[in-house]
Amino acid sequence: MQIDDVRIFAAAVDTGSFTAAAGKLLVSKQFVSRRIAGLEASLGVRLLVRNTRKLTVTESGREFYAHAQRILDDVARAEQAMARRRTELHGTLRVSTPMSFGLRHLSPLIAEFLAKHPALQLQVILNDRHVDLVGEAFDMALRIGALPDSTLIARRLGELRMVACCSPSYLRERGLPQSPADLKRHDCLLYGSEARNGWPFTVDGEQQTFEVRGPLLSNNGEVVRDAAIAGLGIALLPRFIVGGALRSGELVAVLEHQAPKPLPVSAIYPQHRQQSTNICAFVDFLGGHYTRMMESLEA
Repeated sequence: MQIDDVRIFAAAVDTGSFTAAAGKLLVSKQFVSRRIAGLEASLGVRLLVRNTRKLTVTESGREFYAHAQRILDDVARAEQAMARRRTELHGTLRVSTPMSFGLRHLSPLIAEFLAKHPALQLQVILNDRHVDLVGEAFDMALRIGALPDSTLIARRLGELRMVACCSPSYLRERGLPQSPADLKRHDCLLYGSEARNGWPFTVDGEQQTFEVRGPLLSNNGEVVRDAAIAGLGIALLPRFIVGGALRSGELVAVLEHQAPKPLPVSAIYPQHRQQSTNICAFVDFLGGHYTRMMESLEA
């Protein structure tokens, strides 16, 4: 006995004829007749009496129909459960994200994401260090800035605007840089390993790199921002880190007309995880919310 034969039998009883059952199931009348005959043969009982005018259910047929309904209901529930499992996220998703970025905005997005996927455990590690995804067992990471060539899969989510800034007291003491070339005569507060290679600025429509040096190098943007507020030098940071200080007057933007090109924000993950439904769902979620995320970060 096959489950399809049970469905065909139940459809014949429900509709009252082989013709109507065939129309409901999108098969031929002959196919319905043949499968029910095979079902009766396998069970060793007559389930239906049919003539040219009507279909009569035997006593055995009525008993089997009651069992068939329970069987088909159980199968339908099992199919629905498996369908939900295909669309619901399960297991663990381990994500690395820069600290300031994660603290400023990712947290409320995480709450919204988990509300939609309550069966998923999301492990979010805030770390300004570039982690080894495979070696440290991360499923994915969010990265700000240009990505080196690698075998990792990268999906660009959007951009972050950068701003050079310093405190009013520093400007009074050291003067306003008129061009990026003037930075060599200033104390610069360096953010991240990329800062060691110089700062990029847009000159005559092209981005150029200018050598900078100064009293501080940190892999955390908020440490650099606080040093700039304290008057230690000029910082080049994402606007979402310094937006509040710029609005309050604790920091003043400089070289605005030669600002660097925005930094890309990317989600990266190993090639062997590109089919992961957890990763795909989280990256799609972040990509869909990126405009709102940036408005919040830079507000």
